[in-house]
Amino acid sequence: MGLGLGDVRGTVRTLEVDVATGAGTRRRGAALEGAILEAAAEEMRESGYAGMTMDRVARRAGTNKNAIYRRWPNRAALGVAAYRRFAHAQLTVPDTGTLRGDALELLQRANATWSSPQGALLRELLAAAGADPQLLGLLRDQSGDTAMDGAWLTMLGRAVARGEAPAEAVHPRVASLPMTVLRGEYAARGRPDVPDAVLTEIVDEVFLPLVRGRGRTA
Repeated sequence: MGLGLGDVRGTVRTLEVDVATGAGTRRRGAALEGAILEAAAEEMRESGYAGMTMDRVARRAGTNKNAIYRRWPNRAALGVAAYRRFAHAQLTVPDTGTLRGDALELLQRANATWSSPQGALLRELLAAAGADPQLLGLLRDQSGDTAMDGAWLTMLGRAVARGEAPAEAVHPRVASLPMTVLRGEYAARGRPDVPDAVLTEIVDEVFLPLVRGRGRTA
């Protein structure tokens, strides 16, 4: 029995033809999504957000634009998702043996990242958001970086296990505070190079007193 037009279209959608190699591959779900996000991240690294297009991402990922649009409705959504994947892939939780050491190291890493190509991508996204209300909304919705907050919660959990902090300190508001203060420093200075002395102040004068005070207030 021959295939009708609808059958052919369904087959094309299912196979997600790999145009890079000319071979049909059954990449679905997380595998296909990962390939698209990696392609988008590479496009942004090479050409910036302004140079990233759905056509270029599709070619690099070896798929078609329909496969992208089924997952991300527009370029802004794809750009933000790709940035987050790029950023989270490089995030590891320090384990120096003390909460103070962990906090200082993670802030120093974040400070260094802001000046890196990864930070440049985020700054470009923020700049583009000024002329793109949709992109601005996406960035605002995702400004609470769940991966980074998770790293701080992990550090706080370890501190509780070591007896350095009360259990009440393992709280999302406590976890998000250091990065919120650091972002405020970026905004106030207008450049991504906060001195180490300021990072130490954030930890010693703001974060650790809050952590220790949680047990008393509870």
